[in-house]
Amino acid sequence: MDTRPKVSSLLNRLANYTNLTQGAKEHEEAESIGEKKKASKSPQMGTFMGVYLPCLQNIFGVILFLRLTWVVGTAGVLQGLCIVFICCCCTMLTAISMSAIATNGVVPAGGSYFMISRSLGPEFGGAVGLCFYLGTTFAGAMYILGAIEILLMYIAPDAAIFNAKGLEGEGAAMLNNMRVYGSICLLLMCLLVFVGVKYVNKLASIFLACVIVSIISIYIGALVSAFKPPHFPVCMLGNRTINGHDLEDNQCAKTILLQIKEQAETEDSNLTFTNENSTMGPTFDPSHVLVEKSTYLWSRFCQNAELNASCDDYFTYNNFSNIEGIPGLASGIISENLWSSYLSKGDVVEKVSLNSSHVAHPASTQQPYVFADITTSFTLLVGIFFPSVTGIMAGSNRSGDLKDAQRSIPIGTILAILTTSIVYLTSVVLFGACIDGVVLRDKFGDSVKGNLVVGTLAWPTPWVIVVGSFFSTCGAGLQSLTGAPRLLQAIAKDNIIPFLRVFGHGKANGEPTWALLLTAFIAELGILIASLDLVAPILTMFFLMCYLFVNLACALQTLLRTPNWRPRFSYYHWSLSFLGMTICLALMFISSWYYAIVAMVIAGMIYKYIEYHGAEKEWGDGIRGLSLSAARYALLRLEEGPPHTKNWRPQLLVLLKLDEDAHVKSPRLLTFASQLKAGKGLTIVGTVVSGNFLQSYGEALAAEQTLKHLMDKERVKGFCQCIVAQKPREGISHMIQSSGLGGMKPNTVVMGWPHAWRQSEDPQSWKTFINTVRVTTAAHLALLVPKNISLFPSNSEPCTEGYIDVWWIVHDGGMLMLLPFLLRQHKVWRKCGMRIFTVAQMEDNSIQMKKDLATFLYHLRIEAEVEVVEMHDSDISAYTYERTLMMEQRSQMLRQMRLSKSDRDREAQLVKDRNSMLRLTSIGSDDDDDTDGGERDRVVSGGGGGGGGSSEHHRRVQMTWTKEKTSQYRATHSGCSTPEGFRDMLSIRPDHSNVRRMHTAVKLNEVIVNKSHDARVVLLNMPGPPRNAEGDENYMEFLEVLTEGLERVLLVRGGGSEVITIYS
Repeated sequence: MDTRPKVSSLLNRLANYTNLTQGAKEHEEAESIGEKKKASKSPQMGTFMGVYLPCLQNIFGVILFLRLTWVVGTAGVLQGLCIVFICCCCTMLTAISMSAIATNGVVPAGGSYFMISRSLGPEFGGAVGLCFYLGTTFAGAMYILGAIEILLMYIAPDAAIFNAKGLEGEGAAMLNNMRVYGSICLLLMCLLVFVGVKYVNKLASIFLACVIVSIISIYIGALVSAFKPPHFPVCMLGNRTINGHDLEDNQCAKTILLQIKEQAETEDSNLTFTNENSTMGPTFDPSHVLVEKSTYLWSRFCQNAELNASCDDYFTYNNFSNIEGIPGLASGIISENLWSSYLSKGDVVEKVSLNSSHVAHPASTQQPYVFADITTSFTLLVGIFFPSVTGIMAGSNRSGDLKDAQRSIPIGTILAILTTSIVYLTSVVLFGACIDGVVLRDKFGDSVKGNLVVGTLAWPTPWVIVVGSFFSTCGAGLQSLTGAPRLLQAIAKDNIIPFLRVFGHGKANGEPTWALLLTAFIAELGILIASLDLVAPILTMFFLMCYLFVNLACALQTLLRTPNWRPRFSYYHWSLSFLGMTICLALMFISSWYYAIVAMVIAGMIYKYIEYHGAEKEWGDGIRGLSLSAARYALLRLEEGPPHTKNWRPQLLVLLKLDEDAHVKSPRLLTFASQLKAGKGLTIVGTVVSGNFLQSYGEALAAEQTLKHLMDKERVKGFCQCIVAQKPREGISHMIQSSGLGGMKPNTVVMGWPHAWRQSEDPQSWKTFINTVRVTTAAHLALLVPKNISLFPSNSEPCTEGYIDVWWIVHDGGMLMLLPFLLRQHKVWRKCGMRIFTVAQMEDNSIQMKKDLATFLYHLRIEAEVEVVEMHDSDISAYTYERTLMMEQRSQMLRQMRLSKSDRDREAQLVKDRNSMLRLTSIGSDDDDDTDGGERDRVVSGGGGGGGGSSEHHRRVQMTWTKEKTSQYRATHSGCSTPEGFRDMLSIRPDHSNVRRMHTAVKLNEVIVNKSHDARVVLLNMPGPPRNAEGDENYMEFLEVLTEGLERVLLVRGGGSEVITIYS
């Protein structure tokens, strides 16, 4: 606490005490017209004035005065203590967590919302901030309903607009009165807040004084009752409580004896009454005649006022008696009140210790008993009582006004909670020890003639409590209507929830006008509910949600050991925070499971809304820290071994090319990648910027932003990587080697086909393409090359029909089977069928192959049509010769045209060197045979036709070509690349091995075009490039011939490992 102040300064601070959230003083000053701007003063409020008293006023509220006696009577002293203790524990643990967060750095404007959002991130911050806002708003509605209940029940019952007889009618009339008066009161309070917070400010100290005086009067009254209990008689019939409002003649009896003089036929005013159990007869004058008359209660239980009328059985067999409603502290009544007495709606409030003759039929609601208005249970009472312990955030909400917030918030808040907890716990015991159980269970004090139950105990008069509680509830309602709009304004100004932006605006002085209107509207909804017992559980949910996340924030920060987590408040532990979080969650479901679900759904919807549509914020929050820890843990787990075939999914590295203006050349590549993301794998989008890293860093950042923008547009979740390298092929090689981390490395490369490579004067584009194919193969990565990518459908163009055709020529680990399945998970390809074609040799049993393939697909759980295509060993056509000759002539011509004059001279000198000639011209030399020899013929005619491939081809996935060379032809061919040979180029004969390759490509293309000309997309095995770079142009030509006449082609090259399995 503060150092001891002088009396004058203490009185001055008490007079200037305000319970407004911070910022209100500035608004008050701005409203003073003509007032000169004052120099900003440093905050001067200490622990007592700035935290302790505001928390005290916010915690003590309407429930203490209106419902705590009823909670004690219904639950009993023991369970009542349990309810209070659980709720106080919840707030105490939350206060400890809040103190740790509040002392971990400066807490500026925003208080509790600021703490939660900066600790748990914008998504949780927005969700919890709105929950806290809704809780505060409904609290305002609850306080107004409490004030109106005090007004209509205890201060001015005659002010009721709607009146009705009977229990049901009375309840409905009361609710309608609450709605009308509550709406009027809300309107007046909102006008007061709108006109100026300075008026609320000035009333704050009066309201606080009312609360303190009321509580002191309860304690004094309890002590006085030990010596001189107040006289509040309660009329009982048997053990049933009679409604005091029905004692119109103040007679708690069946009949009374009237003395009538014989001379004058006028009744004397001196009346005496008796009942059947009376042992003493009435005293009477002999000159008077005794006449027995029925009382008002007789007429309520019998058909008429006549003594011979037929009456209710219970009334007939039981007698009336009076008991003391307030037996006093020394009466020992606490022994009766220890145990619970839960009632159902419509049950009569009974005193078990009194004797009665029980009759089978239940009491009628038309009879003048005190009835329970709702069905009670332990869980219901928890929900109703919990709002009386909320308000612990009042100190942290004013952090900007405090001299030393990091010292004042923990001390003031915890002391306030201790004070209020002691008051509540002692009140439970005092109520149980002083007040009779039937009065305690009588919610509205009907048995004591409509007195406020807690007021009957107060000293010197019940009016102290009635007036005090009325003003304190009005004050609490004003505080809520002042604080809630500012909280909404703080959330709106953070700009994390776009549709709330309008509520960030207000009057010129910053007063949140629009936020006040929304607050009034939501509070009106609470008032229309009209029942305090129904509104209380709603705000219980929202406050519990808020407290739960405060505890979660503290526990997360502590467990993650974030370097920035250094609270000055050291008396916290993660286990306490988890305990507080568990209690909050338990209380939510204990008090009302359906409200709990609704509150969680609201918070979840706000969370997802902010996540998808909100502005991006980075607040260094604990959830990001948790994500980092979880990601690290998961990555380390993935390192424990290679992924199983069942867990294989395409982790894509998409290679994009940027033009001179830093625009992506083939954005449809990313669209295609997004359609493959049914595999839920990793996506890395990469590009290479040519140049030096030191000079091109800014260009690389710009390229990265371009990629991010495109990824957002295509809704691709992943990462982008931009590498600066002198040569694109080196950059791509580096990217393929270094992308990813640990077990999250890419296993599939997606890149575009080099368009118009034949017309390109710069061979680097397609040379880079072939080099990338080689690098991918060396790294054992799968490769996907969509050809004619611009013709592929976008995400907004779903295919309504058609087929995805798979030409399975080489077994590549199952990539060809898996890719159509993944594509069909996306909405674009969902309605497409799947067809699988495989190639058989003439001597193969095509029918058996088809059956085997169908069985294989069945085991793979893939639905597809199966067709086996037979390729005849036909003669090589003239067209094939012509295509081969054109290809060779073109490649030779291009090679010569690319040589400068000096290169040509150097080339002429190299003719003399046989080794150099062989190096330059060996398109299909013998040293390639170990990789390429003979495999193509085997593959096309029969390899892979059976659906599995032989074991030696398990890791060999390239389609290659047979080569038959003769030294004579090699010498002739080597001469073709000399300047002299250039002139003789037109007379060359096509290479026999090239003719064989071209023949295979042409025949296969004819079959594919014939079968799949109408397919939406055709998936083909992609043959591997020759090891020798001299055959690159021919390789490109073969791929062109293979895919000629097909609109959309996806060339697929497996990574050498199985990616699909028949096992579960």
